[in-house]
Amino acid sequence: MERKTGILFQRMSKFFPALKLKLKQAGMDDRPEEFIKKTFVSAVYMTIGLLTAIFLLIAKIGLFKPVFLLFLPIIFLVMFSYMLKLPDSKILKKEKEVAREIVFVGRFIIIELESGVPLYNAMTNVSKNFGVTGKYFKEVVDKIDLGTSMEDALNEAVEFVPSNDLRRILWQIINSIRTGSDIAKSLYSVIENITKDQITEINKYGKKLNPLAMFYMMVAVILPSLGVTMLIILSSFIKFELSLTILMVLAGALAIIQLMFISLVKFSRPAAEF
Repeated sequence: MERKTGILFQRMSKFFPALKLKLKQAGMDDRPEEFIKKTFVSAVYMTIGLLTAIFLLIAKIGLFKPVFLLFLPIIFLVMFSYMLKLPDSKILKKEKEVAREIVFVGRFIIIELESGVPLYNAMTNVSKNFGVTGKYFKEVVDKIDLGTSMEDALNEAVEFVPSNDLRRILWQIINSIRTGSDIAKSLYSVIENITKDQITEINKYGKKLNPLAMFYMMVAVILPSLGVTMLIILSSFIKFELSLTILMVLAGALAIIQLMFISLVKFSRPAAEF
């Protein structure tokens, strides 16, 4: 039975050909079939837990109907698809972490090379002085120490790094090694382009904040305050009982809106630092 289950998940992994690369870029050691199995089992547990809570609530109200069981596969597929995006979220997180250091890393390498430090030593110094980006350079240095040529080690790193900006720097180093050109001068132009891209992202973020702030003022400040005031006034005219439960529900909804707004602003914020 276990063997048949393993074959099933191996076949399922073929429907996600990019999953192996994503797992590597996300720093996850699972094989594609192992990750799909874990995701499948977790989705089953989450679906059962969610449906149990929903059924208990519906049964308490007295609206339980067998037709609700039809939502079981839909909820499972939603949970499975959502959890299957875990590598993408980790890749995005790592990409933002690298973006905070990438300009400093590029300038550090340029200064090292212009000071006469060999490329190998420059990458070693990067691995010691930078936390997030340094890990990827340490992997390159370790492979070189084990006998891999510098070009091959950099080519392997290009495939698995989660940041496009870091990939651009590594590609430029590889091209400079192949052509024999000055690595420092080549990197300088790449760093300038990365800096310009980050400045553009910051400007876009600044323009995006204005409508977000307006949305926050309308939905999270003006509407709740005026809405509660109007409800209190109307309740006295139409004999509507504004109980503590209703007020607590309104407060909970307002808290959810606040959290959603904070998450949206935090997610939209560029990771660039200068």
